[in-house]
Amino acid sequence: MNKEISTIFNITGFGAVPDGKTLCTAAFQAAVEACREHGGGTVYVPAGSFLTGSIHLISNTTLHLDAGARILFSQNPADFPIVQSRWEGEDSPVYSPLIFGDRVENVAVVGRGVLEGQGESWWKLHHEKKLEYPRPRFICFQNSSNILIEGVTLKDSPAWTINPILCDNVTVNKITIKNPADSPNTDGINPESCKNVHISNCHVDVGDDCITLKSGIEDCSVKVPCENITVTNCTMVHGHGGVVIGSEMSGGVRNVTISNCVFEGTDRGIRIKSRRGRGGVVEDIRVNNIIMKDVLCPFVMHLFYFCGKNGKEKYVWDKNPYPVNESTPIFRRIHLSNITARNINAAAGYIYGLPEMPIEEITFDNISISMAENPVPGMPAMMNDLEPMAGRGFICSYGKDITFSNVKISNHQGPAFTVAHSEDVYVNGNRMD
Repeated sequence: MNKEISTIFNITGFGAVPDGKTLCTAAFQAAVEACREHGGGTVYVPAGSFLTGSIHLISNTTLHLDAGARILFSQNPADFPIVQSRWEGEDSPVYSPLIFGDRVENVAVVGRGVLEGQGESWWKLHHEKKLEYPRPRFICFQNSSNILIEGVTLKDSPAWTINPILCDNVTVNKITIKNPADSPNTDGINPESCKNVHISNCHVDVGDDCITLKSGIEDCSVKVPCENITVTNCTMVHGHGGVVIGSEMSGGVRNVTISNCVFEGTDRGIRIKSRRGRGGVVEDIRVNNIIMKDVLCPFVMHLFYFCGKNGKEKYVWDKNPYPVNESTPIFRRIHLSNITARNINAAAGYIYGLPEMPIEEITFDNISISMAENPVPGMPAMMNDLEPMAGRGFICSYGKDITFSNVKISNHQGPAFTVAHSEDVYVNGNRMD
């Protein structure tokens, strides 16, 4: 009788020491190689603390962290080889992500254990401008398919936490992300030029945008849309935005549903941002059943975003119309409904299109917004000539075919709706333009 062959490979069987001090990179990779020899398998991490450099996974492999398992990632840049990837939407050599896979399929990171990025040293090097390459992201798979990330807790990422790039069929479920509110660029979940992505039942508490959909900038080698995305049953805390689209959207973002989520203390709630030069189309977005609390501005859609490469050039901030071409970004067919927002500070909403390309076909239905009693002034959007504001209602410039139906705003200062340079704008049945 043939003896059954196990394809579960415990890292301690390859020399890993659970003391949180002994570097176990070789043991992790030996377990991965054992999976390769068997055509696939599970790299098993038992209870205990294991220090390692980057972990590179292969096809048909599961990294499983048992309850009580902790993977601590090294703070030594030498433990993270340089790989070719993207950084903020542009092709770039970077320090390897902590967990990485390129051109892999059927890969999973699962379990009830904790992954600790120990990002503080990376944040310090970043602030001191001492890094030769961009910081590692926590988990990044690129050019890959059938990816599952489930159950684990991720803490203190050096940069973006989960960043699939050019992937198909990605599921992120029941995870917890905790990065300090003041940590730089520690976004939570950032699908980039991906198709068929499912994000559900997650808690995201970070120092930048909680969930962001991206598709590269104008200089990236391929412009591939981010499409067919669902976000549901998630809680978002702190961060610059709850669910964000852009500003890296040159490949376009389309077919997105966001539902049954709670945002608390995020700077913005639903935030869509881009600028001239980026190109790309954001379309067919639906947002439903959202609760927001202590948010700077619940709804932001604007096309004068000035951060990042070339963001301070005249063509970005100029309010005069420019010729429409492939570098003109487009926002259209965005529908938001059944949303409650309380204790809002800067403005109820901020919509600002381009003179040559209005933001169009937008609906707000059954929306209740209560401004803070003593609102703290803030900037609803990051654009050149905008001043801090407090307690304002909806502000709409360069919009077209926008409908507010059963939208109620209380405790606001000044008009509930300010509309300029727009057409076919209706507020509770009344034409405003």
